[in-house]
Amino acid sequence: MGLLAVISVSTGSCRDEKKAAKPSKDQPQTQNQRMDSATALNIKQKDRGYKPLSDKELKEKLTPLQYDVTQREGTERAGTYPRHNSKEPGIYVDIISGEPLFSSTEKFDSGTGWPSFWAPIHKEEIVEKKDRKFFQTRIEVRSKTADSHLGHVFPDGPRPTGLRYCINGAALRFVPKADLKKEGYGDYLKLFEAKDAK
Repeated sequence: MGLLAVISVSTGSCRDEKKAAKPSKDQPQTQNQRMDSATALNIKQKDRGYKPLSDKELKEKLTPLQYDVTQREGTERAGTYPRHNSKEPGIYVDIISGEPLFSSTEKFDSGTGWPSFWAPIHKEEIVEKKDRKFFQTRIEVRSKTADSHLGHVFPDGPRPTGLRYCINGAALRFVPKADLKKEGYGDYLKLFEAKDAK
């Protein structure tokens, strides 16, 4: 599971943040550590009937900021997403496909101004790509189903993964825990039952 990458407002690029949690020196960063929330709880992804949208349909569905972020790899300004530090229980789904991406159970305050998570819900829904823009190499994260640009992932997060997924809030829709069943995400209540049981 990973931490959200931080994106520079002035350049539209991701960068490391001094305030972000530092990984443990005895914790090597490996692909095996890219865990997810759902595997241990046996929560399977469901076919939600998503069909790719045309560019015209995307522009009609999304706000200009949402379109810029998800389709043009843009970046929202730090601190502008109202929920970037919210601790309300719930899940964050892809603004386009509705696929579950991240949970409040893996969310933390990275001090960057962007929503940050140390793991996704389903690792198979997160696609990683090398991003060599702005004269640096970073790891971009995208959603598999809708191919939305989400943000970047950095190896400076908290345990157990040591990762920080830095995500644009404009690419997400929050579904509160109280509404999960009503909105067809009832299986994801297990995330919060497991946390409460600890």
